[in-house]
Amino acid sequence: MKALVFERSLPRYAAARVASSFRAGAGAWAGPLKLAEIDPPELPGPGWHRVRPRLAGICGSDLATVDGRSSRYFEPIVSFPFVPGHEVVGELDDGSRVVIEPVLKCAARGVNPPCDWCAAGMTNRCERTAFGHLEPGLQTGYCTDTGGGWSIALVAHDSQLHAVPDGMSDEAAVMVEPTACAVHAAAAVGDGEVAVIGAGTLGLCTIAALRYFGTPAVVIAAAKHPEQRSLAKRLGADVVVEPDEVDRAVRRTVGSSLVVGDQLTHGADAVVDCVGSDDSIAQALRVVAPGGTVHMVGMPGRVSVDMTSLWHREVSIRGAYAYTAEDFTKAFELVEAKQLDQLVSALYPLDRFHEAIEHAAEAGRRGAVKIAFDLRNERHR
Repeated sequence: MKALVFERSLPRYAAARVASSFRAGAGAWAGPLKLAEIDPPELPGPGWHRVRPRLAGICGSDLATVDGRSSRYFEPIVSFPFVPGHEVVGELDDGSRVVIEPVLKCAARGVNPPCDWCAAGMTNRCERTAFGHLEPGLQTGYCTDTGGGWSIALVAHDSQLHAVPDGMSDEAAVMVEPTACAVHAAAAVGDGEVAVIGAGTLGLCTIAALRYFGTPAVVIAAAKHPEQRSLAKRLGADVVVEPDEVDRAVRRTVGSSLVVGDQLTHGADAVVDCVGSDDSIAQALRVVAPGGTVHMVGMPGRVSVDMTSLWHREVSIRGAYAYTAEDFTKAFELVEAKQLDQLVSALYPLDRFHEAIEHAAEAGRRGAVKIAFDLRNERHR
């Protein structure tokens, strides 16, 4: 079958990192990702199904991997070669459509009894992502045994499948997985002033989730590009500014003063960082209130940030990884209620993967949000 395959190759990984330093997404040309004909993954056992992807999104963690910028933290919980792609709407053998919940938790790995987190329903915190009858893999899309969405076929366990309603389009369904991440993050945010840094897919979905399921007093959004600012406003942000205006917007909203330099006396009760860069984390620490919380939704990787204010102002930093099954249920509702299919900006066939990845890497600048692969006609080629 046709698939995009990521192989273990340190020289090509290094080449991808060098290439991407000149142009985001250029790792697709220089790195270990290649279009290949491979054997379909085998069904690992009872309760497993073959899934034929229809649409498969390209997310920030995919781009970090392709551009040689993913954290080495993941090496023990990834198996090579793997087919990327975890934002998937696909089709089962009976023709029904499903969205994949990609985390390869205890149930999928045949681990019994399950770990304490899986037993409690917090499967995003599963402790067994390198155990059981599967090769290591944090998620579908990073495990050699399951395959991934950037292909003609993958395999998924019963515990990973969510039925797509008949009236929902594929474009809406492919937004469910990233929306579930945003729902999970928004659920931990309180009712006060909230600043959201970043207005890519995660940032926009988080704004929508905060407004639909939460009751924040004010949502301040930092959006770099004009189309992002327009979407942030439509999805529920009260104040939308460019990133370098966030400090001033928070200061005005909460009635804060400056202490020394750029540090505020007060700030937003919560800051949701959907970028995960040195600059965004530093900004989050500047504008969060004493005793407030910075929620990390964008995957940060290795960063260099002065953490003194975290100690001095007793600020908390909280990770927000993945989702629970309940988050997926809410994500289906949110995608339909807020028409989040509008965030799907362009679809590409697999053989144009270089263009697709470069478009995804430059999405904001090019007036786009979500870029995805369209596999609906691939099997007939």
